[in-house]
Amino acid sequence: MAGPPPKPWPTGLVEQPEPLVRRVLAPNPSPYTYTGTQTYLVGADERIAVIDPGPDEPEHVAALLAAIGDAEVAAIMCTHTHRDHSPAARPLADKTGAPIVGCAPLVLDDSGPRADAAFDRHYEPDRVLEDGEAMTGPGWTLTAVATPGHTSNHLCFALEQSGALFTGDHVMAWSTSVVVPPDGDMAAYMASLEKLYARSDTVYYPAHGPAVEKPRQLVRGMIGHRRQRENQIIRLLTEQSRSAADLVKPMYKGLDPRLEGAARMSVTAHLLDLERRGIVARSGDDWRMN
Repeated sequence: MAGPPPKPWPTGLVEQPEPLVRRVLAPNPSPYTYTGTQTYLVGADERIAVIDPGPDEPEHVAALLAAIGDAEVAAIMCTHTHRDHSPAARPLADKTGAPIVGCAPLVLDDSGPRADAAFDRHYEPDRVLEDGEAMTGPGWTLTAVATPGHTSNHLCFALEQSGALFTGDHVMAWSTSVVVPPDGDMAAYMASLEKLYARSDTVYYPAHGPAVEKPRQLVRGMIGHRRQRENQIIRLLTEQSRSAADLVKPMYKGLDPRLEGAARMSVTAHLLDLERRGIVARSGDDWRMN
């Protein structure tokens, strides 16, 4: 994981990376959210879409309403329901009258390592988008691209007019996505990366961190990185049986102690995938080669 850029960060300010896209940074920085969640406003005319409204922080909702101004909000679109992404959808819908559209609702007792990754228990969409379904407005079309893995309900949204893809937490330039079982699934995550690699999007706008200007190059590197992690696990288990926690230290040298829980969850996701494929087996907390 890369460290955040020096402050000041543009929290609450409107940035415009391209004519149809504006973004507003929420005030929720952390080791897992980088400088915070980025909410995107899509559309240049009187009818726009809001992507990943973010946390239900009054100052963030106020900043979004100021950025929206007099425009009609056609849809509030959520990539997934971790609570650094979707909770502001409801207060924003109440203020604007816009429908909440996008990923399916999902509530689990998340055993993940961070509080801001817990699921939003109050998310209630007016419409769930399936893979390939679209929302449209004046001069813009946003098409849903199903990308399960980080969560089973994760969607990306493709802006057909510019070639941009809003990638939520699936692909970010500053860090790989955390895959937390039982809902997070490494096999699904890898398949979703392969799906994006086969596409021709020209730029990615993630919910955290900078835009990705060479998306296929980054995705190829992410696929290689996950395969490398898998090979590390196989090599270490060939030496001796180990628990997921025991695997973290030799695999993640110099890791920030605050991120050890996330690393353990990703290692566990790899182990569960290897178990389904018959490569490893477990006994209690320990894993061994099959």
